[in-house]
Amino acid sequence: MERFIPLSIPNFEGNEKKYVDDALEQGWVSTGGTYITKLEQGLADFLKTDNVAACQSGTSALHLSMIRAGVQPGDVVLVPPLTFIAAVNPVKYQFAVPVFIDCDDSLCMDPEKLRKFCEEECEYNGIMLSYKNHPVKAVVVVHVFGNMADMEGIMPIAEQYHLKVIEDATEALGTYYTKGKYAGKYAGTIGHYGAFSFNGNKIITTGGGGAVTAKDTRDVDYIRYLSTQAKDDPHYYIHHEIGYNYRMTNLQAALGVAQMEELPEFIRRKRKNYELYQKYFNGFSLVQLMTFREGTESNRWFYSLKIDKKKIKASMREIITILQGRGIQTRAVWGLINEQKPYQNEMVYEMEKAPYYSQRILNIPSSTQITESEITYVAETIKKLLKDLANE
Repeated sequence: MERFIPLSIPNFEGNEKKYVDDALEQGWVSTGGTYITKLEQGLADFLKTDNVAACQSGTSALHLSMIRAGVQPGDVVLVPPLTFIAAVNPVKYQFAVPVFIDCDDSLCMDPEKLRKFCEEECEYNGIMLSYKNHPVKAVVVVHVFGNMADMEGIMPIAEQYHLKVIEDATEALGTYYTKGKYAGKYAGTIGHYGAFSFNGNKIITTGGGGAVTAKDTRDVDYIRYLSTQAKDDPHYYIHHEIGYNYRMTNLQAALGVAQMEELPEFIRRKRKNYELYQKYFNGFSLVQLMTFREGTESNRWFYSLKIDKKKIKASMREIITILQGRGIQTRAVWGLINEQKPYQNEMVYEMEKAPYYSQRILNIPSSTQITESEITYVAETIKKLLKDLANE
């Protein structure tokens, strides 16, 4: 194999080594140090929000948000089926009950089905929504692959039924509305809480790591407090609540500060590379390059092809394996969470589009370092393979 084009890898072109070396020289390598504060302020400035808390992962950001949202054992949380399982696992951490709401054609939660579930399956007494005598407390909305969910559709439903909205913006740092009620608002800053991830494959990375913001700056302060084991007196180790070891380290934050300096350029490249893929796949009938919501500007974190399964009978595993042999790393979309063993007995509501898309979506290389010649190779190789498979 002469070449290998990875799916999505980190990019360290800036001051990453310089800042990490500086943190090492200062001796601040754990959950204290100036780089944590710098990263939090940099994220707050970028997102145009007042307060951000850096933590260990996107999952911990979601879990802390759920705690602050008041989700307790037995409560219902409305969740998507078509996403990474980490978006739903924190519901179980709180011993709460997930109910799966179908996606729309954006791969994000369908507000029409969300409304229908609340109206037809639940009871509302003017104060609290309940499902089978369980309080419905929150909605987890995932901005899948950097595509903004329909927040204009979702937020009024949440407001009507007093539901807390936890935005999983782990893939959507830099995505924002350009039109409408939320023009200028970034993914993760529209709901009550917003969680971000800096895993190695995200648009910026701290190796592991995440962050959380909230409408109420006091919520962020409380989340930060919980993330440091709920220390009420750090000198005498007094703790009034159960806390968590969820704080980001200064070494991770040093990496993150450098990555934030490069974020605008990374987004520019993502958009340019997406346009190149558009050019190559335009008019090719066997696949459709998935688009992003109108009235928004996506960070275009991941690029997805919807494969015509009427004409292509090969399994997604076969397609991925053949492309791997030709030097191209691709990935199927996630297995539906409601079909995973820990969730098979949970309630699903009018599941239609999530199963449809789960069988048809192929993610293709989207790293910020990918070259135009590599994009050409990826597109032409995929087109040739699918033509061959369609003729078999």
